[in-house]
Amino acid sequence: MGDRDAALVLAIAAGLDYVIGDPWGWWHPVQGMGWVIHQYVHWAFKRIHNPLLLKIAGVVLGVGLISGSGLLGWAMGAVGRSLHPLLGMTIETVMLASCFAGRSLRDAANSVLNCLKTGDLVATRQQLANYVGRDTAQLDEPEILRAVLETVAENATDGVLGPIFYAILGSFCGIGSLPLALAYKAASTLDSMVGYREAPYTQIGWFSARTEDGLTWLPCRLVVVTLALLSGKPRQVWRLCCRDAPQDPSPNSGWSECAYAASLGVQLGGKNYYRGQVKSKPLQGDPLYPITPERIQTALKLTRWSCLLWLSGAIALLLL
Repeated sequence: MGDRDAALVLAIAAGLDYVIGDPWGWWHPVQGMGWVIHQYVHWAFKRIHNPLLLKIAGVVLGVGLISGSGLLGWAMGAVGRSLHPLLGMTIETVMLASCFAGRSLRDAANSVLNCLKTGDLVATRQQLANYVGRDTAQLDEPEILRAVLETVAENATDGVLGPIFYAILGSFCGIGSLPLALAYKAASTLDSMVGYREAPYTQIGWFSARTEDGLTWLPCRLVVVTLALLSGKPRQVWRLCCRDAPQDPSPNSGWSECAYAASLGVQLGGKNYYRGQVKSKPLQGDPLYPITPERIQTALKLTRWSCLLWLSGAIALLLL
């Protein structure tokens, strides 16, 4: 694929995600990845009980799904182009658009905020529970808003800008934007399904968690730099991130959340409840302002501007 074709695929895929997103009821690659993970883990837990062998099984799962997803993406594009160049580009564009989750993240946040406008906290909590892992049954309005903003901040990196980073990298490597974007999406899906320190995923999920952390490290730092520049206060954002982000046990989520918190002048983190158990997350940023729906909309705009900045820069370089 030539550089001009790669630039066109990036541009159209990003446009499709912004305008259409993931149509309700349509099959999504993540569903296929999730099915594979579920079947494999069920098989492993049924037949393997030795902790070391479970770790090895986790390595096989991680390497197999990540590399397999990347190879499948490459093969789909290659077969399509062998039949007709336009067919290959169409396949890559549609599949790549499914890797970007900008529209899905925006719709998820707005669905909760729109429900909150009605004043029905019970319905709002139920809506929020569709998108977060924490217990929502007792959350008041400020805690609901914090949960929405934390979801936006964390998923902006691994759900939106991370796949864009690897799509751009693949374009410059000459293999096309789809293989690396799909491989990263597989790593992210693995982490969300089995990348836990708690039982029963401690052994089988350790490789997936470490791999996703490693793959997200660079795009996450680029997100911090981008947000710092877009906020107009780069030194302050970077200072707060260096102060607060390392307190989070995750090498990436704390940086992503703190970058948004510092850019917006709010504070994230605090006590959350998971299955009735309290879990305290380190505080990120200074509470200069309360978290409001308007500030969440600003966070979504920062994500869109970051996407536009990365994509326009990459497309310009490819065309040159």
